[in-house]
Amino acid sequence: MPGASGQVVVIGGGVSGLSAAYDLTRAGVQCTVLEKQPTLGGVIETRCWQNCVLECGPDSFLSAKPDALALIKELGLESEVIGSNDQQRTTYILRRGRLVPMPDGVMMIVPTKAAPILKSRLLSWPTKIRMGLEFFRRPGYSPDRSVAEFVADHFGEETLDYLAEPLLSGIYGGDPRELSVASVLPRFLQMEAKHGSLVRGALRSRAKEPSTGSIFLTLKSGLGKLIERLAAGLTVVHKEVETVERREGGGFRVRADGGWMEAAHVVLACPAWAAARLLAGTDAEIARWLGGIRYSSSLTLSLVYQASEFDGLRAGFGFLVPKRERQRLAACTFAATKFPHRAPEDRIILRCFFGGTGDEAVLGESVESLVAIARDELRRILGLTAEPVFHTVARWPESMAQYNVGHAARVQQIEARAAVLRGLHLAGNAFRGIGIPDCVRTGRQAAADILTLRTHKRDD
Repeated sequence: MPGASGQVVVIGGGVSGLSAAYDLTRAGVQCTVLEKQPTLGGVIETRCWQNCVLECGPDSFLSAKPDALALIKELGLESEVIGSNDQQRTTYILRRGRLVPMPDGVMMIVPTKAAPILKSRLLSWPTKIRMGLEFFRRPGYSPDRSVAEFVADHFGEETLDYLAEPLLSGIYGGDPRELSVASVLPRFLQMEAKHGSLVRGALRSRAKEPSTGSIFLTLKSGLGKLIERLAAGLTVVHKEVETVERREGGGFRVRADGGWMEAAHVVLACPAWAAARLLAGTDAEIARWLGGIRYSSSLTLSLVYQASEFDGLRAGFGFLVPKRERQRLAACTFAATKFPHRAPEDRIILRCFFGGTGDEAVLGESVESLVAIARDELRRILGLTAEPVFHTVARWPESMAQYNVGHAARVQQIEARAAVLRGLHLAGNAFRGIGIPDCVRTGRQAAADILTLRTHKRDD
């Protein structure tokens, strides 16, 4: 494979790698993206069927994090941005076989309004009383520990089971008894250190923050449009990378499908487990740290229904199934209720989520089996007996990084070792955030670091 010693090689064609390559290419740097899959975008994939927009991976990003929206505006896609229908934003949680709406004013796990909590059937009176008493908790030492320990300490096991676990399962596909509160819920850990009480901290935080509109943003025609626009003008080679080696005198050699190419800088924008494999022969220490980051797998099944035949409950934005109530289905979203323009008025789209820690085996189920499982569970939960008119499945093996206890210290070790390997840069969801804005930020930061180093080298 041809190559130039001054160029940059980006390994991984997801949104992190493409964001890095976009900035480098615009700056006039020769840059090649290597991606083993035939398509780009990683877990971001949009499919369409009869004017239905079907997101196979993430369907949106948080408006509170600016990096994704800033990039979208730079790409000329601002007119495509739409917000979630927050006036219809009700999320349900399955409790004893019945769908119960999440109380209004709950900030992830923290209640900020008394009346909705007191009226809610989701939590028992002992838990409600405990939430009220938590308001008087005093500040103290706040070490990193598991999310489960943290939540149970403040609000009890019931809050863990029926709020924290289902919410975090939808984001990380992980086990709160292993996830690190410092890496997953850093804002709440800071509240605990400053205020003691999370309720008191959340109330003060909310009072200072003006309303910023929709919580979630997306693109009208799907997030695949972001990938399509990012990739335009980039040099992309669809080959599998086998190893990354350091060159004598500086720089790297990258072997892909038997051919070699040279690069002054390499951006590893692939999963940590893949980066560990690529660097195993080059630097065993960083490979060991990278390999210690665990991943879970997920699967989405989109079901399209004729609206006139849909005979089940209409459950707001959708529902979450806590592990205590779960069979196989972890969550379900009413896609066109959450976002406008997702389907014509005569269609209803349900996005069903499977997998996560504890059910990796679901990825091995056939399409027919998955549809049957989903229909059986939707019949149980929603009373839905109608047959879908279309379905599509997307499987995402080892795609969701798990920020387990000790993650922050592990990332520090990785970053310190990467700094020693001059010219090696890391990006992606394995380190300091798993959402689209986080991935964009890490990719663009890698590009900025490379441009800074190149400037310093010229000045020298």
